[in-house]
Amino acid sequence: MVYLILAVIFLVVIYFAVMNMPAFGAAPKGKRLERIKKSTLYKNRQFHNISHTPSITEGYSPLKVTYDFILGKKDPLLKPLKAIPSIHTDLKNLQKDRDVFIWLGHSSYYMQTDGVSFLVDPVLSLYGSPFKYFNKAFQGSDIFRPEDIPELDYLVITHDHFDHLDYPTVKSIRERTGMAIVPLGTGAHLERWGYAEEKLIEEEWGAEVLLKNNIRITFTPARHFSGRKVKQNNTLWASYVLETPTKKIFLGGDSGYDSHFKMIGEKFGPFDYAVLENGQYDEAWKYIHALPEDVIQAAVDLKVQNVIPVHSSKFALALHPWNEPLQKVTDLGKEKGLSILTPMIGEILDMNSSQHQFRNWWKD
Repeated sequence: MVYLILAVIFLVVIYFAVMNMPAFGAAPKGKRLERIKKSTLYKNRQFHNISHTPSITEGYSPLKVTYDFILGKKDPLLKPLKAIPSIHTDLKNLQKDRDVFIWLGHSSYYMQTDGVSFLVDPVLSLYGSPFKYFNKAFQGSDIFRPEDIPELDYLVITHDHFDHLDYPTVKSIRERTGMAIVPLGTGAHLERWGYAEEKLIEEEWGAEVLLKNNIRITFTPARHFSGRKVKQNNTLWASYVLETPTKKIFLGGDSGYDSHFKMIGEKFGPFDYAVLENGQYDEAWKYIHALPEDVIQAAVDLKVQNVIPVHSSKFALALHPWNEPLQKVTDLGKEKGLSILTPMIGEILDMNSSQHQFRNWWKD
């Protein structure tokens, strides 16, 4: 009995020591927690989606889903068989007057428009997790490092999961970041990592903020969840509408399909571009990660012509072949007459051009 008690104490100490590592961030408290409690989106000590959103689809066994994910037979193309093609564009020497979108792999991208720079959900570590040697990036997808990021006007975070909010990256670029735009509660992580409170634009769905050069950003809904520790949904998740003097852009963030896409399309559309999460999906968790056909319907709801699919080609977080998301969304998009833009990692997408041509590089 004594040894059992000592073992339990040891495990508890290890757990709290691990959970206190900087990578796990911090829980909201003080004034931030008081703001959260006043939010209409926050009930029963957690944030909620517009619609009821179970983490596992009805009819699926959580135990079997977990077993299949960890121990089940894997598709031979779960990971690429060789390095995926990519281009290491020099971000620091891009002309500031160029309106460009540059995918950095998974859901990370750098964007310049109307003289203002944005970096969205940067995960530039070699691993998409709090621990090294777990969830390693595919070869070829890992060519950008935090030191490649230039002086930034705005860092934009959609939610606090490890594959969207990367502690080493966000800490490394702190001194080169003007302001950070984050959903309510997420600022607690950044403050622990050295970001000053006055450098945070931290709001909930519906908030509109005027940025530099007469650019407006609106915090809009997504259908997802949050959390870096055992407790989930104590911070908010979001999508964004970016309205500039020359274009409208939708920044999707992680989301299952729901009515919010149509609502956003009717209020803010039509859009010139929509960056939509496409990848790491499964029928078993379709409510929190859209299936390819859902991505296309979301694009239709948003009233957007140019779709940039992300959330693929860097980490294996689902059981589908690594290149399936890009192929499926491209095929389905053509059926609907949509322009599906698929640049390689690091390839420049000119946002002022109407003649986009990108090859199906995932077939190489």
